[in-house]
Amino acid sequence: MVEIRLLGEVAVVVAGRLVDLGPARQRCVWAALAVDVNHVVPVRRLVERVWGEDAPDRVRATLLSYVSRLRQALADADGVALVRRSGGYLLAVDQSAVDLCRFRELWAHARAAEDAGAVALLSEALELWRGEPLTGVAGQWAEDERERLRRERPAAEHDLVDARQRTGRDDGLVPLLAARVVEHPLDERVAAQYLLALHRAGRSADALGHYRLFRARLVEELGTDPGGRLQQLHQRILDADSTLTVTTPTTPTTPTTQSTSTTPIDGVTAVVAVPRQLPAAPPHFTGRNPELATITSLVDGTSGGRTVVISAIAGTGGVGKTWLALTWANQWAERFPGGQLFVDLHGFSPTEQPLTPDAALYGFLTALGTSPERIPVELDTRAALYRSLVADRRMLIVLDNAATSDQVEPLLPGGQASTVLITSRRTLHRLVTRHGAHGLGLDVLTDTEAHALLAHRLGPRRLTDEPAAASDLLAFCQGFPLALGILTARAHTDPDLPLANLAAELRDHGIDALDDADPTTSLPAVLSWSLRGLTPDQRTVFALLGVAPGPDIGLPAAANLAGLPERETRAALRALVDASLIDLGPDGRYAMHNLVRAYATAHAHTLPEDVRLAALRRVVDFYLHTADAAGHLTAPHTASIRPAPPAPDVRPHPLPDQVSAMAWLNTEHPHLLAAQQTAAAHHRHDTVWHIAQTLSALHMRRGHVHDDLAVWQAALDAAAHLADPAKQIRAHRRTGVALTRLGRPEEAVDHLHRALALAGRHHDTDQQAGGHLALAGVWDRLGDARQALEHAGRGLDLFRALDEPVQVANALNSVGWYAARLGDHDTARDHCQAALALHRRHQDHLGEAHTLDSLGYLAHQAGDHREAVRHYEQAVTLRRTLGDSYEVANTLDSAGHPYAALGDHERARAVWREALELYRVQGRHTDAERVRRQLGG
Repeated sequence: MVEIRLLGEVAVVVAGRLVDLGPARQRCVWAALAVDVNHVVPVRRLVERVWGEDAPDRVRATLLSYVSRLRQALADADGVALVRRSGGYLLAVDQSAVDLCRFRELWAHARAAEDAGAVALLSEALELWRGEPLTGVAGQWAEDERERLRRERPAAEHDLVDARQRTGRDDGLVPLLAARVVEHPLDERVAAQYLLALHRAGRSADALGHYRLFRARLVEELGTDPGGRLQQLHQRILDADSTLTVTTPTTPTTPTTQSTSTTPIDGVTAVVAVPRQLPAAPPHFTGRNPELATITSLVDGTSGGRTVVISAIAGTGGVGKTWLALTWANQWAERFPGGQLFVDLHGFSPTEQPLTPDAALYGFLTALGTSPERIPVELDTRAALYRSLVADRRMLIVLDNAATSDQVEPLLPGGQASTVLITSRRTLHRLVTRHGAHGLGLDVLTDTEAHALLAHRLGPRRLTDEPAAASDLLAFCQGFPLALGILTARAHTDPDLPLANLAAELRDHGIDALDDADPTTSLPAVLSWSLRGLTPDQRTVFALLGVAPGPDIGLPAAANLAGLPERETRAALRALVDASLIDLGPDGRYAMHNLVRAYATAHAHTLPEDVRLAALRRVVDFYLHTADAAGHLTAPHTASIRPAPPAPDVRPHPLPDQVSAMAWLNTEHPHLLAAQQTAAAHHRHDTVWHIAQTLSALHMRRGHVHDDLAVWQAALDAAAHLADPAKQIRAHRRTGVALTRLGRPEEAVDHLHRALALAGRHHDTDQQAGGHLALAGVWDRLGDARQALEHAGRGLDLFRALDEPVQVANALNSVGWYAARLGDHDTARDHCQAALALHRRHQDHLGEAHTLDSLGYLAHQAGDHREAVRHYEQAVTLRRTLGDSYEVANTLDSAGHPYAALGDHERARAVWREALELYRVQGRHTDAERVRRQLGG
């Protein structure tokens, strides 16, 4: 199903999904075709509509591009086509899919219909209007077209009033026409309708008074008397003409605002009015089209006209919940002839306590026409009266800023015709389970929406004049509407204030730059109100999340941070999610917006220092000891120095096997990096060193070479404060290895020589052997395979003396590799086969994969390409199993050559394409460029 909307925000909806129509001019192209649906619009006219009469010739190419993009956007929309015709373009679609065409068709049918049918047809036609026509389309043509459409709507509205008055459907007309006579003060048709509505509502004196005012205005401004029709109506009202009153309406009527009809309820006689309590629509509302469409679809999609409760326009303070509710409510207010009620429940107010339900009901009942002395005292009776008054009326009720379900439930209407919009910072679960409420969680603005808001408030030129500063403001706010609103208000009130000054203030002061003496325009103050109703433990957890290392957090880490059992921690986190202070992602991890996190961080520094420091110690130790266990599972044959046991209040996450260990390391990688930084900031030097060690295997296998260098440089700085020389030696060696991988061999040599010198001074043979193997890799990078072979041989001799079979196997493979590089195939083969046997005997799959790779290279160099392919394929299989994507890329790169030599060019291309993609992901641009050349050849 396709909907093409022009009577409001220009949009296309396909099967309930909003289609992205692209940038402003492209959207204008769409509108320029849609207003003339199924008619050819000449290119010249299309260009004039979009770019104006003085458009340069080159825009025709741009027009072609826009049409092409629109076709792509509508590719999955059945029944819609953008067709090229001689001299122009045509939008082909069933006209009933276009709201403008449908509106005009219904209006035309209404003019030929009987009065009762005309009411139904005109009501349906006017419900198609969603606001200002062609919203989102700029330019002179759009403004002219908008003006033409603006004239059509009131004409249809006047026809509807005439039809309703002919059939006696006068319900709600007095307040409606009271507003229209203000909008059209000299329109005799509207004046006549208002006089008749007042007379039928029992307010003949008011009708005659309005006629006198209207006649005086006509005489004063136009120098003429009212026309004959209005004069005749005036005389008939003076004569109390009984034929003006329709005594038997065709449908039951709902009492109007000033109706004198009464409803007895539990002994109370209530006069029912039609309230219009909605505040005005927000003036700078931007975006939110999917959310607006969701609300509309929920209201449209309810079967049987049952009450719709949209409880969870929920989100953190300042995210724009009220703006969304009021924007939708104002767009669709006319769909609710029974009236609109609005109340701010002050659930999160800086100066007021939450409004009680009985106080809110008192306001609703008086708005509905109940005399104050007739309003019951008891809450239940008061709520029953309210439900009875609205039971048969189609009303919109907006309950803004609700605190709890208890506050809201008595305000839910009876009957089956009303719609309720509720905004709250909390997710009101009971409304969902007990009342079938629909949830709509509100997130921050998208980048496009945030930019549009900034441009709308400040003007596009101000942004283009300072693009860097504008980007800084957007990056800091990250789509947070209140933050954007505060900044744009400051910039708007001071047009000479450079945006760069605002950006500098944000950099210097962070969230404090968004503080203000007025709590409603202070982001820290607005966020602080969300802490109301939280327990002390929940507030502490919120504050500690602000200082937790990493971008988000899982439940086990959060439990260690809080020092609580997982069950209690989960409950606290759920409360923070319900309060819209944090988000629970589909992966089960908890995160918060950067500005909310900045507020939480500031709040954390109000906690006692020992509480904050103990929490950081626990969570950092949690990451360290879980990562240490993961390291032993993923690299069981790698020698490591174990950290001291964790404190009794630290509970590392259990990891049953190598697969779960690698998965945990992948997920927690950014948090381990952040944990190392936290440890360094608190001078926990031993922890800094051990975190670097636990990350080595992951960094080697995933190709995180830059991260590997960073953690080992931090470990090297920490090792200077430690008494253990082995840690300094390893830090120098690992720093050298990381530099080698980054293609910086000259720097690597310096660190590796330092490692060797320290190892020799402290008689650490194991580190001497490892240092020689690392130096072999550097010399290989420098193109000196002979020097590399010499260092590999020294490493082999030292490991043999230590009787470490796995390390001997690694060294044998290194000697074999460098011998192969020098063309000594016999030596290479002997050493590599010996290495392979040792690795398999000790089940060292990582070393086995390395050796198979060497044997593949050796076989290829010897011309045995099938044997090379066999070894390479075995190596790739092992490396994939181990999650060693860094070396998978290398082996695939190498395997392409024997495939090509065998004439299997398709397979060669396939492995090179995969290697190329891995190189790109790993940031190995030199390798990627080399493989790209291989593919080109």
